[in-house]
Amino acid sequence: MARKVAIYTRISRDDEGDGLGVARQRQDCERLADLRGLSVAKIYEDNDVSAYKRNVLRPEFELMLSDLTAGLIDGVVSYDLDRLARQPKDLERLIEVFETRKRLTFVTVTNDIDLSSADGRTMARVMVAFANKSSHDAARRIKRKHLELAMKGKSSGGPSPYGWQKNDPNKVDPEAARHIRDAQREILAGVRIGTIRTRWQAEGIGRPREGTKRVSHNHVELMVTSPRLCGYRIYHGEILLSDDGEPVIGEWETINTIEEWEAVCAAVAERKQANPNVGRPVARKYLLSGIARCGLCHTKIRGQNNRLWKPGSKASKYSYQCSVVNGGCGKVGRVGEPVEDLIIDLVLEEQRQRAAEDSSPTTVEWPQEAELKAVSDDIKALTSAANNREITMSSLLQLLPDLERRRDELKLERARFHRKAKRAESVSDGVKSRQQLRDLPIERQQEILLHSLSAVVIHPAGRGKRVFNPDLIEPIWRE
Repeated sequence: MARKVAIYTRISRDDEGDGLGVARQRQDCERLADLRGLSVAKIYEDNDVSAYKRNVLRPEFELMLSDLTAGLIDGVVSYDLDRLARQPKDLERLIEVFETRKRLTFVTVTNDIDLSSADGRTMARVMVAFANKSSHDAARRIKRKHLELAMKGKSSGGPSPYGWQKNDPNKVDPEAARHIRDAQREILAGVRIGTIRTRWQAEGIGRPREGTKRVSHNHVELMVTSPRLCGYRIYHGEILLSDDGEPVIGEWETINTIEEWEAVCAAVAERKQANPNVGRPVARKYLLSGIARCGLCHTKIRGQNNRLWKPGSKASKYSYQCSVVNGGCGKVGRVGEPVEDLIIDLVLEEQRQRAAEDSSPTTVEWPQEAELKAVSDDIKALTSAANNREITMSSLLQLLPDLERRRDELKLERARFHRKAKRAESVSDGVKSRQQLRDLPIERQQEILLHSLSAVVIHPAGRGKRVFNPDLIEPIWRE
């Protein structure tokens, strides 16, 4: 009776995705099994899977070891030993199975090694050690090549990031770039990344994984804050610096200016500092929550659902109520919709008047740009002097830290400056009517109001018939 064996095939890279490499291995292994009188019971295939990388799991290899241990198959046929193992630890796991089950068969197309004998196992260990070194040398050469390409501002291959054309990573995809810029404007206007993620997921934006619409919070954050947007070359997750300490500029088309990118990054960083639990649902549900204050005790008023409200009823869906639970007097309350409509109309009118009166230029330069350039030039000069051996490395390391610290401080200040300027531009951009504002995310609605208001005071209405009186709603304008 022919022995039941399995065929194991593997190839590290299958860029075309057609599986031709493993198919050729399978044909050669089937031919060898037929010549040896072996019966092929199962084929295990790990296509486009590395056996060298330590963090890569080979599911079919693991299943094969399990089946060997359980006695479901009596041996393995492979094209070569290095198809099975390029890490010594994987070979040792295979050897352990062959030591436990003494009569297992192991054959390869290129050469036979008897894993059941001491000499065969020693030879296998030597061969895998050399295969491991070969992979290590190749990885080192590839890493050096990628670094060389990165220093020249070139792409290292792989799929194009979102924002650039799929077939050309150097050319911007206009539609994707528009989505990124819109999301950035929303972030500058106070909208949470979680809100943007929800909309992107619903609309299928951001190249979600095939077969799903899911877009993660971190994925959206990376897409709107990637240094690649303004042309900076990234290497191993960090901005790559040239020999003179300046960021390496890539050869691709950019989506943002450096100032725009810094402004968005500063907005994201400030929100994280203000709310360490980023990712949790912290958006307010009601427009004036935290903005409205009680006219008697001056405590902040928050919106509350009307429990008696039902679809189709004339009752108000929600109200603003001074709450004893939150430290208030509990004596002031007002239905929500009329108060909000009044405040929205007042704010939009105030912003229209201010825009008509404001004739100042919209672009303002950061006043410390010259100082940042001077500090950066000093760093370049010192680094160049050390490279040319005009000063000692000891002198460089004594002078450099203070200059680098000051440079980083100035860059942070510049980012905050541009963030404030861009935020002012983005807050009410394009919003002309109450309905347009209502259609925006709640965070952006609040930012538009807070651009003009510091608070809204709701005064008590007194006794008698409750008729909405706009005179009892007092907006506190920013100076």
